Amino acid sequence: MSAILHRKTGIPLPVVARADGLWVTGKDGRRYLDAVSGGAAVAAIGHGDARVREAILRQLDAVSYVHGSFFTSEPAEELAAHLVARAPGGLSRAVFCSGGSEAVETALKLVRQYWVERGDPKRGRIIARRQSYHGSTLGALSVGGNLPRRALYEPLLFDAELIAPCYAYRHRRDDESERDYGLRAAAELEAAILRLGPETVAAFIAEPVVGATLGCVPAVDGYLRAVREICDRYGVLLILDEIMCGSGRTGHDFAFQEDGVVPDLVTVAKGLGGGFVPIGAVILHERIADAIASGSGALAHGFTYMGHPLACAGALAVQRVIEEEGLVAAAARSGAMLRRLLDDRFGQHPHVGDIRGRGLFLGLELVRERGGKLPFDPVLGVHAVVKAAAMTNGLMIYPSGGTIDGRNGDHVLLAPALNAREDELAEIVARLAKSLDAALESLR
Repeated sequence: MSAILHRKTGIPLPVVARADGLWVTGKDGRRYLDAVSGGAAVAAIGHGDARVREAILRQLDAVSYVHGSFFTSEPAEELAAHLVARAPGGLSRAVFCSGGSEAVETALKLVRQYWVERGDPKRGRIIARRQSYHGSTLGALSVGGNLPRRALYEPLLFDAELIAPCYAYRHRRDDESERDYGLRAAAELEAAILRLGPETVAAFIAEPVVGATLGCVPAVDGYLRAVREICDRYGVLLILDEIMCGSGRTGHDFAFQEDGVVPDLVTVAKGLGGGFVPIGAVILHERIADAIASGSGALAHGFTYMGHPLACAGALAVQRVIEEEGLVAAAARSGAMLRRLLDDRFGQHPHVGDIRGRGLFLGLELVRERGGKLPFDPVLGVHAVVKAAAMTNGLMIYPSGGTIDGRNGDHVLLAPALNAREDELAEIVARLAKSLDAALESLR
């Protein structure tokens, strides 16, 4: 019996032995094609890159850890410079942490400190969206709209205002264009700000492409530009969460660049360290940093491993591989190919209602009846059955349930490494088709 309290108790997991590129091998010798970059859009350059290994070993030989209140380090400074040099519109400072949930916590605290430093302490309300996911710490859960993940901890969460997501497949009316729908969805933000009182609202947080909860739903054209205008109108800060969809995955350095906006803060993680090291970051606008510097002069927040030299060295090496090999542009090209393959195989599938996403961040919404967009009975746990079938067929995917409202709906998320080969993408689709058919047959 394992001494670990695993995510699912009573269900034995295969033991991983090694991994290389897009292939993961278990201790029993079985090989799995990794269609989700390690399981959650993390391993952006695949597994086992020797260049990253060498960078980590070099830093380990120099210094593995020092607290940020005593020293900075060259890897931390170089990684911050690398990130802000590629960030547009005044995003000029970085704060490091150990992962995505910590990045969201950090962003929320930075927002609060900014308003206090500005002499506006009444601004403490956060607006977020239903069917979102921003992490598993209590602050991140408070601004998340993933109902199943929130439910147990509701008494411990602070009160965030949740508005509708931008989810065209389910929420756009037949009589409106995508643009009109986007403006209508964005108008919910303005209504929430006015309802709460603009003088109390600190920030709005959203994923440009909603990952885990909705299965790669992108904002429709014009939605985020309208959101940016609304935030500016009422002095509300805009946080964009790119923990899953960022770091080049959508075919842009930052996913928000496709939407033509610049946030006040952006959170990144997962692909930042590529799974080689645990790391996350908040990249923030210079006016937020300036308010802190000219006010108290100290960040009123900290984690033990902020700016960890070893983690920053590993992440810097990952980011250099992405840049040297042109993997952001490759993600755009490979994403277009994967989308074509999915459209060809599942575009008319009776139980695939929608195929969506950007770059190498794509999702399929599964339905009982395609014409009416009717979901499967949640009791069936279709997403879990598909995952089990995929593992049997040597394929790692990221499925989830509760897509529509936290209870109903199923989807499958795909996020292979940015350097996935064409034959690997084709094999992902072939194994997914086999797995989906097997899962549906088992439910008949």
